[in-house]
Amino acid sequence: MKKNIIYIFADQWNKRVMGLYDPQVQTPTMDSFAGESMVFQNAISTYPLCSPHRAALLTGKYPYSLGMWTNCKIGLDETVMLDPQETTIASVLQQDGYQTAYIGKWHLDASEMNYTKHPVSGAKHWDAYTPPGERRHGFDFWYSYGAMDNHMDPHYWQDSPTQIKPKRWSPEAETDVALAYLDRRDKDKPFCMFISWNPPHPPYDQLPERLENLYPEITPPDQTPQELLSDPAYKQTLRRYYGAVTGLDEQFKRVLDYVKSSGLEDDTYIVLSADHGDMLGAHGLMGKNIWYEESIGIPFIIRGPEIAQGVTDALFSSIDHMPTLLTLLGVTLPRSVQGESFAGYIDSRCRENAPNPNAVFLSMIPGMPEMVNAYQRVGLHHKCFGWRGVRTKTHTYVVNNGCTPGDKQIRLLYDLQHDPLQLHPIQVEPKSSIAHTYDLMLKEFLQKIHDPFLLSEGNLP
Repeated sequence: MKKNIIYIFADQWNKRVMGLYDPQVQTPTMDSFAGESMVFQNAISTYPLCSPHRAALLTGKYPYSLGMWTNCKIGLDETVMLDPQETTIASVLQQDGYQTAYIGKWHLDASEMNYTKHPVSGAKHWDAYTPPGERRHGFDFWYSYGAMDNHMDPHYWQDSPTQIKPKRWSPEAETDVALAYLDRRDKDKPFCMFISWNPPHPPYDQLPERLENLYPEITPPDQTPQELLSDPAYKQTLRRYYGAVTGLDEQFKRVLDYVKSSGLEDDTYIVLSADHGDMLGAHGLMGKNIWYEESIGIPFIIRGPEIAQGVTDALFSSIDHMPTLLTLLGVTLPRSVQGESFAGYIDSRCRENAPNPNAVFLSMIPGMPEMVNAYQRVGLHHKCFGWRGVRTKTHTYVVNNGCTPGDKQIRLLYDLQHDPLQLHPIQVEPKSSIAHTYDLMLKEFLQKIHDPFLLSEGNLP
């Protein structure tokens, strides 16, 4: 009998905000789930930004190879979206007889405001209604939106441009729909269901009051500077963020309870993950799109039939999710896949084919319209800039060309074993043996995906 998949991921979730890593956090369901699962402690978002990671997750390809070099947004000189011709996990499973469902934030379709100022769907800013057809990439059931951050009054679209407004906190509304879908599905066919929760993504104050007041005190990250520690607004943000994660734990319990009560446990792989993290004040930063562990590190926890329970330190990247899941289901991987299957770390029956990469690729390209325009004004191409890096099990190496014309290239090396908080980066000289070693590793990734990044200091204008 074919197995099922329930893949649940949150947006901008710092993986350390979970009881498994931080006893301050009330996530009893997630903690218990981790104890019954395989936990990838080196799961990395290769591009810690919503759209690029989501595209890689679904296709098994690097974001740049997909043209997903930034978020799907408005105001750029090109329209960024996941090409309808790309092969996704849903399109593969659909062909294999699976029922497929996507619920929650999508953010892989072009903003409708790229085409009209007044979309019939009512979509605003980066948002988009994705109609039935090839732009849904193989998902049959659809209850989704493009990009919208009103967590307490969300809207969704199904098969018409008429907005659905459930008037509930978005993770609750989406979990309601997910459970209803599981009830109504064809019980004689396997299914693959993705649930994409937007919180704890900002705005941080968009959550039920009971969750907002759940944490009277939170100890901030050790790397938080004093100016933030003395800011009441920052402390309130932390309390809200932790409250949102506890709220997600409650919704996760609802899904697990349904799986158990309906007899699906022995036939269903369940994944808990995120698209990237949140700095939460560490190094004086909020948000993502930076090379620190708080930003690139994501949870990847998987439970299901024949899965060993434990922890692996295997380096596991955004592009590896899709091939790993397809291998577990016994489905042939499409030739387009650039990632690898890590099923051997999860299921002993696949052990002989388990990869052991020595590094994963990290990237960021200047993506805000004002940055893109600044490069164009001086005759430069913005995709040659930003930063790229590699993350090994022990080190993070970054070459940063900056995001503004005229920025000086710098190379940084972080020793994660002796400096886990990344407080003491080593400034690496371009012609040193360290730079030579890591540049070779980085160049291999750049060449594989035809990334135009200017690696040599001598190439910078």
